[in-house]
Amino acid sequence: MTAAASAGRPYLLDTSVILHLVRGKALGQQIQQTYDLIHCQPRPLVSVVSLAEARVLAEASSWGTAKRQALDTAFRSLTIVNINHPSVIDAYVQLDLHARAHPQGARTMGKNDLWIAATAVAAQAVLLTTDKDFAFLIPSQVQGHVIPSA
Repeated sequence: MTAAASAGRPYLLDTSVILHLVRGKALGQQIQQTYDLIHCQPRPLVSVVSLAEARVLAEASSWGTAKRQALDTAFRSLTIVNINHPSVIDAYVQLDLHARAHPQGARTMGKNDLWIAATAVAAQAVLLTTDKDFAFLIPSQVQGHVIPSA
């Protein structure tokens, strides 16, 4: 059992993690084995923002039927969290202000990444990502892990 699961905190998967899982290559397999995402309780979460990002990528990259089905299956195995909730919006505001006033200078972060981080904060989840853009938020603002991708 993983640390987050044993503490009763769900994982929230960033878009990057979902894509690695769907691709099924070495890093996706490592993430699955390390965090036991199929069996962990509570069930992993995903922001609706990641659903949109992944669907855009699938369409723009002309994914075939099998890969799109794998993506749909992955999302069906997760609990999708909407961003239209006061606690997510409050977390977004706080994270954006933190990024702007960072002690080492303002941090530029994509708005979708801010929404995903805010969703993790509001859900009291542990964010799993391979995206280094989140690193300045972890662990001071967001509980999570930036998984090395190389």
